[in-house]
This record gives sequence, C-alpha cells and structure tokens, in this order.
Amino acid sequence: MFYNKLILTLSIIFLATQVNAKEDNYSFLHYKSEVFYVGGKYIKQSKDKTLMSEQMYVEKWTPKEIKHKYPLVLIHGAAQTAVNWITTPDGRPGWANYFVKNGYVVYMVDQPSRGRSAWHPKINKEFRMFNAEILEKKFTAAEQFKNQWPQAYKHNQWPGTGRQGDETFDQFYASQVESVKSHVESSNLVKNAGVALLDKIGPAILITHSQSGPFGWLITDARPDLVKGIVTIEPSGPPIKNKKGKKSMTWGVSVVPMTYEPAIASAKQLEVVQETKAQGTNLVKCWKQKEPAKQLVNLKDKNILFLVSESSYHAPYDHCTSNWLTQAGVKNDLVRLEDVNIKGNGHMLMLEKNNLEIAKFIDNWLNKNIK
Repeated sequence: MFYNKLILTLSIIFLATQVNAKEDNYSFLHYKSEVFYVGGKYIKQSKDKTLMSEQMYVEKWTPKEIKHKYPLVLIHGAAQTAVNWITTPDGRPGWANYFVKNGYVVYMVDQPSRGRSAWHPKINKEFRMFNAEILEKKFTAAEQFKNQWPQAYKHNQWPGTGRQGDETFDQFYASQVESVKSHVESSNLVKNAGVALLDKIGPAILITHSQSGPFGWLITDARPDLVKGIVTIEPSGPPIKNKKGKKSMTWGVSVVPMTYEPAIASAKQLEVVQETKAQGTNLVKCWKQKEPAKQLVNLKDKNILFLVSESSYHAPYDHCTSNWLTQAGVKNDLVRLEDVNIKGNGHMLMLEKNNLEIAKFIDNWLNKNIK
C-alpha cells in the first residue's frame, strides 16, 4: 500500500513538473476547452435512412480570465482545418494559444464538409485535394522555384526546407484534407454555418484566411450587427478576374450574391473597368467599379485589418481587393507586413517561424481599434 501511494505521489509530481515545463509555451492550465456543432440539416436518403449534412464543428477555448469584450472566431482556408490555429507543423504554439493566453475567448471551426464536420459523397459530391508539389511551390518553398510571382524569392520564414522528406513539411502535408470543389457551394455552406454560430454566441470578431476571406464578408453581410471587426489575411481574390483573365470574385469580393446599394440582382450588373496602369512595381492592374460605385452597405463602419505578407503569391494583387472594398464604402487598414518590419513570410504565415510576432501585431491592432 505504501509503495502504491509513493508511486502515485511521484507520478503527480512528475506530471506537475511536465505541465510547468510546458506552461510558458502552451499554457494548458489557462483555458477551458469545449466542442459543439452548429447548423446542419437532416436529409432523407431513403424511406428509413436519414443523414445530417452541412453541420460545422466548433472548438471553444475560454481563458481563466477573460480580458476582451468580444471573442475571436478563427476560420481556416482551403484544405486546412482548425489545426492551423492550434499548433505549427514543427510543434510550436499556434495563434489560438497566443490569443487565449492574452485573455480572448477563441472559437475555431472546421468548415462544413471538412475535417470533423462530416461530408457525404452522395450529398456533397465533388472534392479537391492539393498535391504536395503545389504546396511546395505556393506555400512552403516558393523561393526555390523559378518563374513564379516577383516577390517569391523573399520567402524565408518557413521552418525547414519546405520540401517533401523534411519532417516539418511532411507534418504539414499530413494535415491537409479534402475541400468542397465548388466555390459557390463552399461559400454558401460556410456562410450559413457562420451565421448559425454567431446567432448562438453573439457578437464576435472574425479572423479569416485565404479561401475563408470571402466567407467573412458573406457572414458579415448576413449578420452585420453581430460582427464587430474583421481581420482578413490574404483573402481569395482578386475582384472580377485574375491575372490570367479567368473569372475570380464575380461579386467583387465573393462568388455568391452580396448586398449592394443600389441593389443588383446579378453580378453582371456591376459595371467594371480595369486600370490602365498598375499602382506600383510588381503589382497587377486592378478591376474596379465604374463611378458612381455601388456600396457594400452591410460592411460599412466595420473595423477591418487586411494583412498581406511580403513574399506570398497574394502580394501582387491583394491591394485590388482592398481597393474594391474602399470604393464600395468599406474602410479597411491594408498592411503589408514588410512595412511594419515583419519580413519574409509566405501565405501560411500563421505556421511560420515568426507566427507569434504576427499574432502580437494583430492583438495590438484589435486593442487599439475595437472596444
């Protein structure tokens, strides 16, 4: 009996030591974790078979001491899940850890039909999956490839080589999951689930990245009173057409309808023109509205931070999305990270070596702009 008690005591001491050793990095004892689902509907497959579809997984972290009025809702991009926010592929703390440690309630989601939000082949149909080579060229090792976008060579913040066989890259690629192929379908799925989440939790600040950037505009358009601010990181774009002339965000900042004034029933009613000259070196010529520009009325009066990294493939064109918003009456703070001395980042900046420096910049902006 004595030896059993001794072993138990030593085990508790060992566990406490291990937790204390990690506390500076992960602060496991500083938040409460909960999981729930929002949205979803039952769909009959046959007389006696029913499935649920369109639900969204939500993970909530609540700090011991809440220091901020509004929680953060973190929405990942294509092929990703909430794992993006929890940790990095080389095992460092992610943004969720930073924000909860600094007193924010944090909600993280897996988009509908993604990750822990169930998908069904008979209902959701076509999916897409990024191959490893695409991630190497666009996300993790852009600087190693020729004939890419002009800023690619500046990339130096990815931990490791960024290539297959490197442990960090292998961990990153292992985390990739299938995505709904249709941009229209995924837009509507996340919009509806995001609205359901805000209806449940109340006013919040959205943090979006890449594919989810347009979803943030859509959620705000549907629930303007419940979105108190937006931090958008390299949202999908640019407006109207991309550099190759293919259709992009046909509704300006989305591929599905948004509320403009004067009202329009179709994206074809947006009268647009392309700039005759780019606004700077290594920037694309933007598409904009003809004046007088129709206004995105439900996005007005929001505090919006628009982040672009130094070396991402978004660097040549993200200003076009920012300009579209401005012309449509939506003020936004466009910040190129190199202009605030945060250099060398690519598109997956929340996973890179200086990820917490960027989180701190966002935190400071939120404290200054959202009360």
